[in-house]
Amino acid sequence: MTAGVAAGPERVGLARLYRAELRWIFRRPRTLVVLGLLALVPAVIGIGLAVANSSGFGPSDGTQAGDGGNGLLSSAAGNALVLPIAALAVTLNLLLPLTTAMSAGDALAGESANGTLRGWLLAPVSRGRLLLVKSLGVATFTLAATVLMAVVGVITGLIINGTGSLFTLTGTTLSFGEALGKIAVAAAWVTLQLWAVGAVALAISACTEHPMLVVVSVLAGTIVSAVLLLLSAVDWLHPFLLPRSWDSITDILRDPMPTTGLAEGALRAACYVVIGLSLAYARITTKDG
Repeated sequence: MTAGVAAGPERVGLARLYRAELRWIFRRPRTLVVLGLLALVPAVIGIGLAVANSSGFGPSDGTQAGDGGNGLLSSAAGNALVLPIAALAVTLNLLLPLTTAMSAGDALAGESANGTLRGWLLAPVSRGRLLLVKSLGVATFTLAATVLMAVVGVITGLIINGTGSLFTLTGTTLSFGEALGKIAVAAAWVTLQLWAVGAVALAISACTEHPMLVVVSVLAGTIVSAVLLLLSAVDWLHPFLLPRSWDSITDILRDPMPTTGLAEGALRAACYVVIGLSLAYARITTKDG
């Protein structure tokens, strides 16, 4: 009995911490509002393209090849396969990174500002386990946002265009299962890019108590990266910029599917994840208080 009393507080299980984090994330009204707005994006795009197409202002051929997210919109009219991927491509350029930064900012900086982060450390939870739980929470949120957009895009495309409109940018008609496979690949690839953004945002979030600073930093980084990618004078820097391969999502809609750009983008995102989480861990384990 004496040994049991002297053993100290019991460690909280990782699964329990993860469930608590998910409850905290998905019970926040702000999270639900953001997810609802993201779900509206593919529906609004699909309805807008259908109205424009029926009025004679939209593209008459849905098989036109697009270049990046904006170019894909011209191919999404009348094509239930392109619509969800086009919605992901358009929002990947700004909206999805911002929502990811919002989640990462709330994960560490927000709780630190509210004084609730100290309660985690008194649970007791080591700082490394705390970062792991927060990272899993951000990763789950981004996965949920991406999958939600893809599902709404598929449903909207099928309602507007029917199952006979599943064809690639090269004109190949796909079965429903094959189309779902391509959309799943796009959703997984976009989620990996967002995990990279989230890792960097967590590193920033570990260094501040102001969540908006995390959002502004990610916004600035996204805009600056997009501008630098347009400048040939700094082409040596382009391979290190995360948005470099974001336009490669278009390759998923080709048959056969080129994999060079997608693989390069996935590898770059994985490097960002490792670097971002390493910086966050170094900061959170040495931070006082």
